[in-house]
Amino acid sequence: MLDERKASILRAVVEEYIETALPVGSGHVASAPGVSVSSATVRNEMAALEAEGYLAQPHTSAGRIPTEKGYRYFVDALSQPVLDRSSAQQVRAFFDRTHGEIEQMLAATTRLLSGLTDAAAVVVGPGRDPSPVRSVQIVALAPSTALFVAVLADGGVEKATIDLVADVDEAILDRASQHLAGLLVGRPLAALADVTAAHDPAVDEVVGRVRLAAVAPTLDEHVFVGGAARMASSFEAVDTIRSVLSILEEQLVVVSLLRDVVDRGLNVAIGSETGMQTLAECALVVAPYTVDGERVGTVGVLGPTRMNYPQALAAVAVVGQRLGHRLSEG
Repeated sequence: MLDERKASILRAVVEEYIETALPVGSGHVASAPGVSVSSATVRNEMAALEAEGYLAQPHTSAGRIPTEKGYRYFVDALSQPVLDRSSAQQVRAFFDRTHGEIEQMLAATTRLLSGLTDAAAVVVGPGRDPSPVRSVQIVALAPSTALFVAVLADGGVEKATIDLVADVDEAILDRASQHLAGLLVGRPLAALADVTAAHDPAVDEVVGRVRLAAVAPTLDEHVFVGGAARMASSFEAVDTIRSVLSILEEQLVVVSLLRDVVDRGLNVAIGSETGMQTLAECALVVAPYTVDGERVGTVGVLGPTRMNYPQALAAVAVVGQRLGHRLSEG
């Protein structure tokens, strides 16, 4: 543990470096809130913090920058972060007006989070297989084309375009809808594979086409990423940008990364703590969200190690809570 003076100096260095991305000198630290010692004392303490691994000096004549250890101490010493009033109002307004399909909501949530944090935002949606069907409908699009729509209990919507062998009137589609509803409502959509015949050749033809075209949900999580370009502007090295963007494109990697961090009981993983060498210059802030008391997904932001941790922690926590409440409402 650091004594109070060293802790206040380290905090001042981290906060200034997060703000400017420039090495921090002793003169600036001496004038920072909570630091009431001379520049000479600050220089001595900064040298001690460097020796202890909390700070580094990129060049002999430069100021100091935080190390991974320094960021970790800073994060662990934070009190419960609270969103500023403007950001809180933005989150409240977003969820007040956001309705519709779950995929659209989760994608929009990533854009909200990215805007609040200037980082790439990731939302891992609920797995779909356990969610039962709430309603089923087959709607005519053209004389020989129809749309199968299944609304799930978690708010998700599964659709499939159905090509019919001949013109089918709406009465037949209605009977097919009623038949499927009787067999699927309250069960997973995967139960399509086991639907029984209606003993009505026209209806059975439509149901057969639905079975061929509809894609049943899988256990794989749906991953939504927003703000990758915004996050990329935080890095100077092109290779770093390319590596981070490549990881964000790999959904399985993203899901595994977030799950691992959450399972380790962390809400912030910094540099090597992510377990991925390519993210050595990144930090990840995550929070699970729950629906009806059950953890169903994760929200998080990925950015440089000098991200604004108080804002990121507060934004991820609040958005995760509001998202869970919205999905619980259906």
